Amino acid sequence: MIDLGKKNILGVLVNAIDYEAATEKIIAAAKSQQNLTVTCLAVHGVMTGVLDPVQRYRLNQFDLVTPDGQPVRWALAWLHKTRLADRVYGPTLMLKVCEKAEQEALPIYLYGSRPVVIDALEKNLLTLFPRLVITGKAHSRFRRAYPQEKHEIVQRIKQSQAALTFVGMGCPRQEVWVYEYRSELKMPLVAVGAAFDFQAGLLPQAPETLQKMGLEWLFRLCTEPKRLWRRYLFLNPLYLCCLFLQKTSLRKFDPQRAEKPLEEIGYI
Repeated sequence: MIDLGKKNILGVLVNAIDYEAATEKIIAAAKSQQNLTVTCLAVHGVMTGVLDPVQRYRLNQFDLVTPDGQPVRWALAWLHKTRLADRVYGPTLMLKVCEKAEQEALPIYLYGSRPVVIDALEKNLLTLFPRLVITGKAHSRFRRAYPQEKHEIVQRIKQSQAALTFVGMGCPRQEVWVYEYRSELKMPLVAVGAAFDFQAGLLPQAPETLQKMGLEWLFRLCTEPKRLWRRYLFLNPLYLCCLFLQKTSLRKFDPQRAEKPLEEIGYI
């Protein structure tokens, strides 16, 4: 079990952690009914924090930010000399947490994506883990909820008596959701991004060889070029340039240089 704490990658604090330690943190918080905010960041997720000081603030308030992509794991090794054997990939982490939740009889809630995705996800999870208890599910509204709607969402999750909630809404929407609901729900809120689509069987995952080579982005670009071409062809080179600047100390990426969301200080 490896947990080396948070490390600065371009101003975003990422945990140098492995699957075992991440899973244990989530399950421990679920058993003790404690808040725990979790997200799994690949390059795109890190860069949302680099380019947006408000999103950087949100991300740096998370309790656990795992290195979802191999390039993020490599950055931890290059900048901070960590020796993680693998990344902590959202879809895999979700399955590991579900396995432990089944063993510990901890009920889960699914929030996000579209109805067809969340229905297929529930079915597939119960096929993999027959004794897993899924006490509720709700699809995303794909917009910020009004105050009354937020209250209803919170009450529905609470009434389900779930011990933890998985959130699958895509980055950065899911991180905003977890950040805004963190004080309302005494449980782990685990943002796992495309894991809902992958585990629902509605979106193909990259072959394991490409994943290990850090080329998952290329596979996804080929499968969803219209939606993802700007993300990968712009952000990936920028990510590498910024890493070089941090490594050579030509630029300081300070995690403290962030802006608190306006809704936190009463303007919205």
